[in-house]
Amino acid sequence: MEHAPVYLDNNATTRCDPAVVEAMIPYFSEQFGNASSMHAFGAEVGGALAKARKQLQALLGAEFDHEIVYTSGGTEADNMAIMSALETQTGRDEIITSAVEHPAVLSLVGHLEKTGRAKVHIIGVDAKGRLDMEAYRKALGPKTAIVSIMWANNETGTIFPVEQLAQLAHQAGALFHTDAVQAVGKIPINMATSEIDMLSLSGHKLHGPKGIGALYARKGTRLRPLIRGGHQERGRRAGTENAPAIIGLGKAAELAMEHMADEQTRVAGLRDRLEKGLLQRIGNSFVTGDPDNRLPNTANVAFEYIEGEAILLFMNREGVAASSGSACTSGSLEPSHVLRAMNVPYTAAHGAIRFSFSRENDESDVDRVLEVMPQIIDRLREMSPFWRERDKIAAGDEAGFKPTYA
Repeated sequence: MEHAPVYLDNNATTRCDPAVVEAMIPYFSEQFGNASSMHAFGAEVGGALAKARKQLQALLGAEFDHEIVYTSGGTEADNMAIMSALETQTGRDEIITSAVEHPAVLSLVGHLEKTGRAKVHIIGVDAKGRLDMEAYRKALGPKTAIVSIMWANNETGTIFPVEQLAQLAHQAGALFHTDAVQAVGKIPINMATSEIDMLSLSGHKLHGPKGIGALYARKGTRLRPLIRGGHQERGRRAGTENAPAIIGLGKAAELAMEHMADEQTRVAGLRDRLEKGLLQRIGNSFVTGDPDNRLPNTANVAFEYIEGEAILLFMNREGVAASSGSACTSGSLEPSHVLRAMNVPYTAAHGAIRFSFSRENDESDVDRVLEVMPQIIDRLREMSPFWRERDKIAAGDEAGFKPTYA
């Protein structure tokens, strides 16, 4: 019997909503003017961009539409926020971030420290992925230029107390930025009442197009452009506006507001049902992250003594798409930096699978995963020498569980 494909990798990217595609299409051919041009062709596009900006403003609860600066995605927005803070915070050259940030932040701050442009404080997390608040408070000081802490973790879904973190940063005279790529469109956000100075988002995480994102910068926050050239985006981000993508992001923002309640209830119910079903059917497994404070769509389940990438390959054969917390580098499989920071044992971190839902998923998707996963895990454990030696590993040196490939 042929089964419909199941897509549960929405934290990696979402399907572009058909209504978003429909909104974008005219701006590739019929309404093709440059928004900066003075003639009717440009004015028509300029008006559509203004509407899209209002749509995104509404989703963010921003007080002013000009607090939004369009970028090529979340990575550029993260880079712009951090680099701008270092330039504008005179006499401050320290950055605070967490050990579980996206590479868009960690790679940048690592480069800045390596090249001597900043001192970086990496704050650890506990076993549930929650920030070490005592270490955070100690790291803040008169040299702190910016704190960059994600709103919600992309692997575990754990939500950080960004409002409290922003208040503490301001007490030290520092700016606060949050990578909210995974949070925007899934949980309510109201920047008008927030103390957060800057926020990054990406269109393709909320059923919008790829290649478009934005940096929210509160009115009064000094910005230095990362990309220099023309006067676009009030001189804060040069380059002719990507009109189709901006309009698509605006429509995606509008739809996200309409479906927010569904994300909070029905989608969260699918996640919970999947987790419960997997743990009931499969022994030596557990959910990672903070079960009491996380995104409604994200489940990260660790299956002990087997390989995440092997699980994904077998899942793919069954038409089920998810993702692993592991990355293959230099011929060996290493657990994700997020799970390592949480001190998840190697025996489990290697077999962690992230299932991330969207509003397009339903009960049949959960049923299909619950049907195929027990068979996959059983088969892989039968093949695994680590499963056969699990008692010895549990009693001895778990660091020996570091599989490599010939």
